Amino acid sequence: MKRPEQHAGPARASLSEMALVFLRLGFTAFGGPAGHIAMMEDEVVRRRSWLTREEFVDLIGAVNLIPGPNSTELGLHIGLRRAGWAGFFTVGACFVLPSAVMVLVMAWSYAHFGTLPEAAGVLYGTKPVIIAIVVQALGSLARTAVKTRFLAAIGVLATIAGFLGVHSLLLLLVCGLVVGAAVAFLRGTPAEKHMPSAMLGLLSGATTLPVAAASATSASLGALFLYFLRIGAVLFGSGYLLLAFVHDDLVVRWHWLTESQLLDAIAVSQVTPGPLSTAATFIGYLLGGVKGALVATLGIFLPGFVLVGVSGRLVPRLRQSRVAGAFLDGVNVAALALMVMVAWQLGRAALVDLTTAGLAAASLLLLWRYRVNSVWLVLGG
Repeated sequence: MKRPEQHAGPARASLSEMALVFLRLGFTAFGGPAGHIAMMEDEVVRRRSWLTREEFVDLIGAVNLIPGPNSTELGLHIGLRRAGWAGFFTVGACFVLPSAVMVLVMAWSYAHFGTLPEAAGVLYGTKPVIIAIVVQALGSLARTAVKTRFLAAIGVLATIAGFLGVHSLLLLLVCGLVVGAAVAFLRGTPAEKHMPSAMLGLLSGATTLPVAAASATSASLGALFLYFLRIGAVLFGSGYLLLAFVHDDLVVRWHWLTESQLLDAIAVSQVTPGPLSTAATFIGYLLGGVKGALVATLGIFLPGFVLVGVSGRLVPRLRQSRVAGAFLDGVNVAALALMVMVAWQLGRAALVDLTTAGLAAASLLLLWRYRVNSVWLVLGG
């Protein structure tokens, strides 16, 4: 069957098919944002051509510039782009709810029995597969994002800077501004030459907006919602940053949680598929039962839904300007550099013996040579 031409624009996806894909991902997408993004690329770019690879890379760059759970926001962008607002809410529900429900069940078990289900074997088998999926996705996305030698050099420098500890948001902004400024200087019109400085002012203002902090002394439902709403509005980077915020506030400052409970929340976020931010669901249940879990989940995800809804139509317009498009190119290679860093860190933790190394190698071969669906590989692992 002839594949659709990339430049012609993919066909509008049906809601039922979109719901099925993201529901399946919601039940099987282990590995944190890098793993989730790699599995989405396999499903929506390689298999269904809902997006071109360039569009997909642009969306990765866009979600890295806003706070919130990146993989969830990427799914929302895909839903909005391919099926409008119905797709937006369908993808959001299908990707987030399976993880939230699983975490809620584990929180109930923990509260009633004081233990968590054993899941070490699940992680042992799935992590090497996730590494292979991420590596395969990085190879495919890099061929699209790294368009010139200049972008390749920027990507290498960004990777080095990431390993040296440069903050991810700063890395994204600097790479975008450097590439945008270079294009503006070499090929920009007089008006476009001022765009990089204007972007810098706009982005610096947007990323330092004051957000009201919750300062309640008791874990009421309103306080839980406002607290996780604040976190969701400022949470750049990985889901592990959420747990750092929670430790400082809920453990050290307000004493709503113990160290042991926080460690168990971390464990739950790792052993369940879907967004790491559903750790908020576990914490909310411990502090306020089912209602607490619901308001904490709503609070942590609501800012991401709003930001994607507001900015969803902006990314294609950026491509219409040479300088704005170049800025996005710089952001894209920096985002891939961050994925390389995460893949390296995950690989060191996952490939612990010959069995896991062999599982990763076999998975990579099946993905690259035989195009086996990544979902089945995760389940097999």
